[in-house]
Amino acid sequence: MTLRIEKISPANVEAGIELRIRPEQEKNVEPVAHSLAEAYAWGETAWPRLVFDGEELVGFLMAFLDIQWNPEKDPEDRRSGLWRLNIAADAQGRGYGRYAVEAVAAEIRRRGGNQLFTTWEPGEDGPEQFYLKLGFRLTGETSGGQTVGVLDLDG
Repeated sequence: MTLRIEKISPANVEAGIELRIRPEQEKNVEPVAHSLAEAYAWGETAWPRLVFDGEELVGFLMAFLDIQWNPEKDPEDRRSGLWRLNIAADAQGRGYGRYAVEAVAAEIRRRGGNQLFTTWEPGEDGPEQFYLKLGFRLTGETSGGQTVGVLDLDG
């Protein structure tokens, strides 16, 4: 595998928009086009990237960087993490999701962070076991009805 992440560009945006996950997962994660619209709206807070294995597009990730998590509850609580992860239906189970999470972790570390947060839809067909196997732990919080997990990056 020759894995790399790339910024979204005029040369690759159409391929990113066409990326499809498994049909049963569509209820758990927004399509890439929706994520790119959010990335545009959120500006520098969003960090969207495509995941390639050689020349093959295998996934999409989007991180959130240094956001106010719940400003009404604690305006000082700023977090970074994985906002979206879409791995192509025929590319799942080959380590690309792990690679994407590691890429987000590296970017958060580069920016001085020591924790990577993410959320996921609970229930059958959800990604909870994937995240727990990577070392995420449940925080006991929910966000928009989703389970919140955190991965400590300093150990």
